[in-house]
Amino acid sequence: MGNGVGFVKSFFQERAKVIEDLALRSEGFRDLCDDFATANDEKLQWERSSAPERDERIAEYQELVDSLRIEIEQALGRAAVVPFTRPRR
Repeated sequence: MGNGVGFVKSFFQERAKVIEDLALRSEGFRDLCDDFATANDEKLQWERSSAPERDERIAEYQELVDSLRIEIEQALGRAAVVPFTRPRR
């Protein structure tokens, strides 16, 4: 699996197994993980920058990181739901 999945597993350590399982079966989730890792890396680079637009870019990337984190949490929540079948009558 890609670096994004590894990053997400390190970020949500207590849900590593669910992340692995979901990443194995969902290319969309793997892409989401990659986007999350990339956005976080970009935010960290801007935090080290002295460019005039530094604060604005940090805020933009923080917003993106937060949004992607929520999306990942929702995907993990849906993946962790175990469907129950109704007993036959």
